[in-house]
Amino acid sequence: MKMHQIEIDDNVWNHLKMFAEPFTDTPNSVLNRLLFSESKKQGADTSTSPPIIIKGVPKALSQIFEVVYEMEINGYSRTEATKRVAKKRGTAPQTIIDKYCRQLNKRAYEIDRLFNEPDFMEFKELLKSKFVIHKGVIDIFFDTLKTGERFDKKEPDLSIDKLI
Repeated sequence: MKMHQIEIDDNVWNHLKMFAEPFTDTPNSVLNRLLFSESKKQGADTSTSPPIIIKGVPKALSQIFEVVYEMEINGYSRTEATKRVAKKRGTAPQTIIDKYCRQLNKRAYEIDRLFNEPDFMEFKELLKSKFVIHKGVIDIFFDTLKTGERFDKKEPDLSIDKLI
């Protein structure tokens, strides 16, 4: 196949890097996958389901919820869940990692330990101490995971008004 040379700005280059798999992808393979929905992995990709955006909840907490959701409901590792959430939101995985590491003052191995505890008890308490006014939302989210009920990702409204 004939190849053509194109010029792209830093913004486009950085966007492509978010979707690239290190040591595997080329700019062409990333563009091919993004433009023609060619997935190297599973048939269904992360772009098919929208991100979880909960009204009245800080973006950081919403992104943390989404990583936990990907792990518990969809069965992904923390690393894969982080990549999926980043891809859905059109951002870098490091941005998502920042939400559950730097903002919670924990290292990745500490977060892994917390994620591996039954019912996320210590992790829930950490979230409640960081997001004090959203304690009820945190309880509802984790209770929903525990009971196996489906979380309404299209129109979730767990704002404080709904809890009172």
